[in-house]
Amino acid sequence: MFDSKITRRGFAATAATGVAALGLLGAGVKSADAYQGNMERALGSLHQALGSLRESTANKGGHRERAMELVRQAIEETQAGIDFADDHGGGGH
Repeated sequence: MFDSKITRRGFAATAATGVAALGLLGAGVKSADAYQGNMERALGSLHQALGSLRESTANKGGHRERAMELVRQAIEETQAGIDFADDHGGGGH
């Protein structure tokens, strides 16, 4: 049976992978096309992660709250990237 609980280390690794992927995505953007599909999907995943963190139990020694704040920051930065690309003709496929 699949255990859906994620460990703190697993969450940190997943979050780090997502942040690295966003960095690589931004570095690889060369098209003048304004399509932001990858960033939009990343934004949706971040919102899902924040929802899951909110639904988890609160007694995590402050780590849950810190993770929620970091995910909120990632949401803001991802949205800022989408807005920047939209304003400056950036994008990708």
